[in-house]
Amino acid sequence: MSPETAPSDPTPEVRRLPAKAQPLVGYLRSRVREEGAFYVKSRFVAEDLDLSAKEVGAFMRRLQECEEGPAVEAWAYTNGTTWYVSARE
Repeated sequence: MSPETAPSDPTPEVRRLPAKAQPLVGYLRSRVREEGAFYVKSRFVAEDLDLSAKEVGAFMRRLQECEEGPAVEAWAYTNGTTWYVSARE
């Protein structure tokens, strides 16, 4: 696991996500830290993390419900869900 995808001290709520979701949380945090808020499709994240787009979408939906970790919002649906990811305020 590269430093970019390694979870950085996950919060208790984020730790309750499946172990397979932890690299996604680290990936999203890293991108938000480096780029600020961004839009992304599940399939592009899946390519970077060696997950399926379906797995990424399911984990993103669960992250939407978390009050900790990166803020995730389903933004649009065109050939797959587009997600808006930002830092929590």
